[in-house]
Amino acid sequence: MSERLQKVLDYVNEVHTLSSVLSLDFGKTVSDVHPSLHGSSMELVTNISNSILEGLDQAILRLKTERKFRLQKLKDVAGSLFELWNLMDTPKEDRVCFLRITSVLGSSESEIVQPGALSLEVIEQVSAEVERLTKLKASRLKELVMKKRSELENICCRTHIQPDPSTAADKTNALIDSGLVDPCEILANVEAQICKAKDEALSRKDIMDKIDRWLSACDEEKWLEDYNQDDNRYSAGRGAHINLKRAERARIMVNKIPVMVDNLISKTLAWEDEKQKLFLYDGVRLISILEDYKRARQHKEEEKKRARDQKKLQDMLLAEKESIYGSKPSPRRSNSFRKANGYQAYGNGSVTPSPRRNSVGTATPELLTPRSYSGRQNTYFKEMRRLSTAPLNFVAIPKEDTISFSSVCGSEPESPPQA
Repeated sequence: MSERLQKVLDYVNEVHTLSSVLSLDFGKTVSDVHPSLHGSSMELVTNISNSILEGLDQAILRLKTERKFRLQKLKDVAGSLFELWNLMDTPKEDRVCFLRITSVLGSSESEIVQPGALSLEVIEQVSAEVERLTKLKASRLKELVMKKRSELENICCRTHIQPDPSTAADKTNALIDSGLVDPCEILANVEAQICKAKDEALSRKDIMDKIDRWLSACDEEKWLEDYNQDDNRYSAGRGAHINLKRAERARIMVNKIPVMVDNLISKTLAWEDEKQKLFLYDGVRLISILEDYKRARQHKEEEKKRARDQKKLQDMLLAEKESIYGSKPSPRRSNSFRKANGYQAYGNGSVTPSPRRNSVGTATPELLTPRSYSGRQNTYFKEMRRLSTAPLNFVAIPKEDTISFSSVCGSEPESPPQA
């Protein structure tokens, strides 16, 4: 008899637990089985007939069936809720009141014992939130599509991949406004493209790192070229030693560029063989970019070598010319020579000869020839060029011509008196 009584008590306790989880009236449930089961003290239960045991067993079965049904319904509604949360980036503070549901969905049926965990009120609360977010989604769906498209473009920009043009902003806006395509389908398509872009970015990471190192070396090469053209690079100014150290590192890096390019080509070809597609960098095949760079670099090196050879040849010709004709006098020496011979420049740009006596007492004034002032157009030089067109024969010149010549050249200054 005691075993049957204990069995009745176990059944009643299980009915109580299930009723609590489902927020059902326990008293009404057991009273439907037998009125004696609902009392102030379970010790008063004396009716332990087979009919009561069968009634309790049937009640437990009904409650378990209801629990299973409500749990599945809650999972369906909560699944839609979680999807809307992720879709609309719902903040955490708006999700706090539904944390209890998360713990329930992560448990099995037998583990759910919290009172009211599967009540109709909880399910209705979740359903109402899903309905509210669904209405809000319709007004924000275009914004969500644009946000996901922007995320896709950022991933493609970082990895230099061309984004799929089928989900471009102008096209998606036109499709959403026309109503011909479900915005959810467009959003799902963009999300699929994001996953694909992330996977491809991961497979391209090694090559992209090598590209970054190559481009960095090219930047250092450009800086080094500008640095070598600076005439003040060896001055003792502030920061000069820092630039010297950077130049040393840049030369080492620049010397490695050909090897970098060859390794990058080999790595890219291996990637293309593995993926069975071309490695595109901003829509252009990377191999083509590298081959063009190699040709341009080779042409540049040939131009540098040609310039060095030409300069070397010019230096040799100049040295040979100087060995034959002598070096050209410096402008400073020429100016001092003019000044010593009595020529002064005036404001109008013309130069007037000033006769002076010879230091040894000769009567002929020492004048610079007009050839030294080519380009100076004054009447004196014109007359001298006219007279110099034919050799002078002072024996055959008549007296009148001699006088004319003297009037042009000026009278001879008087000799100093003899002591």
